[in-house]
Amino acid sequence: KDGSAITDEQVTGLLIALLFAGQHTSCITSTWTSLFILNNPEITKRIVQEQNGVFDSDPDAAVDYKMVNEEMPLLHNSMKEALRLCPPLILLIRYALKEVKVKAAGKDYTIPKGDMVLISPSVGMRIPEVFKEPDVFDPDRFGPGREEDKSSPFAYMGFGGGMHSCMGQNFAFVQVKTILSVLFREFELEMVSKTMPEIDYAAMVVGPKGDCRVRYKRRQREY
Repeated sequence: KDGSAITDEQVTGLLIALLFAGQHTSCITSTWTSLFILNNPEITKRIVQEQNGVFDSDPDAAVDYKMVNEEMPLLHNSMKEALRLCPPLILLIRYALKEVKVKAAGKDYTIPKGDMVLISPSVGMRIPEVFKEPDVFDPDRFGPGREEDKSSPFAYMGFGGGMHSCMGQNFAFVQVKTILSVLFREFELEMVSKTMPEIDYAAMVVGPKGDCRVRYKRRQREY
């Protein structure tokens, strides 16, 4: 801000943030979303039907922002559900600038000023009182009439929450949904493994651990 040069350490930090926050997380999210969809034949069928409906009038139409943002609710909710089950970061850290009163499970607590608060989206988004059958991949839980993510403040933390939530979340949704729209329209996809891979909680960005291979074959269009 004052015009002074940035240090090598700051440049390194910015590059790491760009790589991990801007690319690595989206790559892993697209992987998890694809695997969860393919592991559920009924959801896979509905995803393909949704894509065919969007591009029914012109199969060769370019993917535009309106399509991705407004006309693919199932794909959107599938990505959102994959992030609920497998958020990229296992911990979110906040610094208490002032004393904070908190009430949870009928008990009152006080977070002292200056304390560090650690929140785990991986745990918080699998609370059964908030998300029914929390270990089940169910993108419809975000749909009209259910909207479980709105049942309590910050119930959903796929991109964190509050003023320090992920600034790139809208871009992430557009990026991942655009990629998956093309893949599910243009190819028949099938998981090689019969089971979902384990979650690698030891990784800096939480990805799958195991066989993530997918068989693919270009779809034959009917003219």
